[in-house]
Amino acid sequence: MNWLIAPNAFKGSLEADEASEIIRDLIQRRNENHNIVTAPIADGGDGTCYLLNQHLGLAKHYAVASDPIGRPIKGFYGYESATDSAYLDVSTVSGIKWLKPNELDPWKCSTYGTGELIRKAYDNGAKNIILGLGGSATVDMGTGILAALGVQFLDKHGDKLDLFSSNFLTKIAAIQIKERLPELSFTCLCDVSNPFFGDRGAIPVFGPQKGIKPEAQPMFVEAAKNVYQLFEKAKGSEIQDQACFGAAGGIALGLGAFFPTKMAQGAHFFFEKIEMTQKIAAADVIITGEGRYDNQSADGKGSYELLQLARRQGKKVWLITSGNGAEKAGFDEVIKVADLDFSLPEVPKRAATNLTLSLDNKLEEKGF
Repeated sequence: MNWLIAPNAFKGSLEADEASEIIRDLIQRRNENHNIVTAPIADGGDGTCYLLNQHLGLAKHYAVASDPIGRPIKGFYGYESATDSAYLDVSTVSGIKWLKPNELDPWKCSTYGTGELIRKAYDNGAKNIILGLGGSATVDMGTGILAALGVQFLDKHGDKLDLFSSNFLTKIAAIQIKERLPELSFTCLCDVSNPFFGDRGAIPVFGPQKGIKPEAQPMFVEAAKNVYQLFEKAKGSEIQDQACFGAAGGIALGLGAFFPTKMAQGAHFFFEKIEMTQKIAAADVIITGEGRYDNQSADGKGSYELLQLARRQGKKVWLITSGNGAEKAGFDEVIKVADLDFSLPEVPKRAATNLTLSLDNKLEEKGF
């Protein structure tokens, strides 16, 4: 029997590689002669480039950078010498996971630390940046990254604005470039299709989880529109808002004003890079999973995209998840895990226990 174990992260409880190991170990204990291949997946969400670094065997380069509010934090990027490409996630140093609830401040939080890592990668020879957009703490339109790469943001008096200062976006009155910018191109990986502006945009949809209160949204939109116009002026041409610009608070929008930048659907990029089609071909059963499969999962999430690849080869796919959203999604088996109370301690331990019990019951039922 050939198994392919390819779960996504179980958000808030288990990382994809942790879930993969739990599933592999359980099957191995029950069937020591079965062949098991693990390939934890991501789709542009938090940790996508972390997993790509693992799959591709890239060397990690570590450096101290700034967290979302300016504190020093250890970050890293993976380097692929054959393509002069650096792989890193925005969440590595600019992630919401580094902030306590009372530290969420979209008026202040910056992607500057991610820009510091990108600058270090460039100084070490990188020409292409593969950037995973998931899990960011910011809605800064990429201004922090741009500042680290040489773009200056000025106030109404022509003075350079301090990064991590309160109401940074509202104070930007002009943009200037005093030095030649690095010769870099960007590929931004995302798992959402939202534009930056509008009812489905970054501010109303993702802003609340990053600390934008409903009453402050109109002011934030106005500040963002002003910066958008300044980006267009700096670029010398119109910038068309588009799908995925809403990811990570408009990072790709800002980068595209100054650097060659393209968007990539995270799951498709990930699966191509790790040769997922070939892995599927060698499997009899594929096990995937995510914390809660819902109506957004069919819009580019890893488990759904993996199902589509597997269907083309006539392979069976099992999904491990909570809730009832996957009942009609087309999986051969849906293995339900109990909902977690995240207010209680030891969330990862309880999640691992629930995953093991649910899968063990299914394997027993199927005779494995």
